[in-house]
Amino acid sequence: MTLLVVGASGYLGGEVCRQAVAAGERVVGTYHANPVELAGVEVRRLDVTDRAAVRALVAAVRPAAVVNTPYRYDDWAVTADGAARVACAAVEAGARLVHLSSDALHAGRPQPYADDDAPTPVFPYGAAKAAAETAVRAIDPGAALVRTSLIVGDERSRQIRLCLEALAGGMALFTDEVRCPVDVGDLAAAVLELAQGDHAGLLNVAGPEAVSRAELGLLVARRFGLDPAGLRTATSAASGLARPVEVRLDSSRAAGLLRTRLRGVSELLAP
Repeated sequence: MTLLVVGASGYLGGEVCRQAVAAGERVVGTYHANPVELAGVEVRRLDVTDRAAVRALVAAVRPAAVVNTPYRYDDWAVTADGAARVACAAVEAGARLVHLSSDALHAGRPQPYADDDAPTPVFPYGAAKAAAETAVRAIDPGAALVRTSLIVGDERSRQIRLCLEALAGGMALFTDEVRCPVDVGDLAAAVLELAQGDHAGLLNVAGPEAVSRAELGLLVARRFGLDPAGLRTATSAASGLARPVEVRLDSSRAAGLLRTRLRGVSELLAP
C-alpha cells in the first residue's frame, strides 16, 4: 500500500510514517515550514491552503490511503479549509481517507462524549476542527474521522514539554481541565488500522483514563524522576480563558473495533 501522510513533520504524523515504513509500506510524507527527514519516507513540501498543489501531489503519489494530520492551532485555513482540500483530492484519487480530529470541538461536561456526539465548540480552534469534520463528512462519507485527545509519549510531545515546563516553575497546570491522554504509538497504530479498514464516520480514539492537566504533570514528574513540589497549579475557571474544561472521550467502540490496545496514562507514564 502507498500511504500519503499529510503533516509528517508533526509528532503524530512522524510516528504514523515510522510505523508504516516498518510494516513495509511505501510512505510519502509532507511538511510545510519545517523540513523533516524520516528513514524510508519520501518527503515532499505541501501547503494545504493551496488547492492546486494538494490535488497535484495526491494525483502524482496515487496513494491507496491518505492520513490527514496537519496541526496549526490558530490557523483556520490549515485546520478547516485544508482538511476540505485534502478530502477533495483523496476522493478524486479514489484513496481511503483517515482524518484526525480533536476533543477540542466539545464544550466540556461531566459525562463522557460518545463517538457521534455533535460538536459544541467554545473557542476558535474547536470551531475550526468542527468545520473540518463537517467538510470531510460531506465530501467523503466513507472517510474515518478520528477524535483524539492529548498526545503523550517522549519529550517530543508538546503535552510532555508543557508538564516539564510547569514542573520547573515556568507555568501553571489547570486542576479542572480534564482530558483522556493517548500514547502517540497507540494512536498511530490505530490510525494505520483504520487506513487499511473500512470504518466510516466518527470514532473516538483516546486513552481510557481521564486526568486533569495537573494530574498529568504529577505523572510526568514520576516518570522523569522529578520533584513534584515545584508544580504550579491553577484553574481554568479562574483564568478567564474560553476553553473546554471537562472533556472525556468514550473510546469503547474503538476498543472493540481495533486490535490496538489503547493504554491508560498511568501505565504509559509508569517509572
